[in-house]
Amino acid sequence: MADRPCPCGLPETYEACCGRFHAGTAAAPTAERLMRSRYCAFVRLDAGYLLRTWHPRTRPERVDLDPGTRWTGLEILETAGGSAFHSTGTVTFRASYRGGSLHERSRFERVDGAWVYLDGEFLS
Repeated sequence: MADRPCPCGLPETYEACCGRFHAGTAAAPTAERLMRSRYCAFVRLDAGYLLRTWHPRTRPERVDLDPGTRWTGLEILETAGGSAFHSTGTVTFRASYRGGSLHERSRFERVDGAWVYLDGEFLS
């Protein structure tokens, strides 16, 4: 399991990829990497990470994750901004799960230098 690619779709292992963000030993350097790490947190049922990386202005009190949902893949469709040189960014993606998929355009902002999820718009 330790040598399997990260669920976010990048070829690195979980520990070398999103695991370090989840553990707090590194911060996602771009909005896309934060998006990937948040998808991975859904796969791993890590509600704490989702809340920590949610913008304080839009963060819910809690996140209820369904352990019955089987996430099967993430496809990044488009990114705009979100690099080390930006303060905002968007990531359009499709996250597949057994029985369907979620298509969203997510907005991200930097808060105290760290990327956080602001909100998202579901797309058809």
